[in-house]
Amino acid sequence: MENKKLDTAIFGAGCFWCVEAMFSSLKGVVDVLPGYTGGTKENPTYEEVCTGQTGHAEVIKVTYNPSEVNYNELLEVFFTSHNPTTLNRQGEDVGTQYRSEIFYTNEAQKALAKEYMDILTSEKVFNDPIVTQLSEATKFYVAEDYHQNYFEKSGDKNPYCQMVVKPKLEKFRAKYSSRLK
Repeated sequence: MENKKLDTAIFGAGCFWCVEAMFSSLKGVVDVLPGYTGGTKENPTYEEVCTGQTGHAEVIKVTYNPSEVNYNELLEVFFTSHNPTTLNRQGEDVGTQYRSEIFYTNEAQKALAKEYMDILTSEKVFNDPIVTQLSEATKFYVAEDYHQNYFEKSGDKNPYCQMVVKPKLEKFRAKYSSRLK
């Protein structure tokens, strides 16, 4: 079997249930872990992060094979999977934990993300200014087990998933159908 060199990307794009479901379905993505990063509290719980007092964002940690999907393609999905122009908010989800943020793991990712945001801004892709933060990755804390593959396990039972996640996922799957597993 061929030994694949994998890479990691960390994105905060609002509720991690939705973006986990999107990124998990992409070709080249090996694993997606929902979790928390960017704050000060060690080993935060979901309940603590939801208070906004820990400084953490809900994020996904994407492990991917760069020979199948590159970082720019992940950035494209990131910027189309949420609204990067709303500060600390995605739809009805409000709070700093829902902020739009890219946590780069190396200088190449930082440069690519900055360039990507500059292009989106210069081409006026969004009507409002992009508020996505670009920060160096700090310690990542895996979210509680019940958050793992949440939409896949509970999406048909959870009203939030039916009203918010499912329509966004359907739109995503239609747009990226050629890039899905």
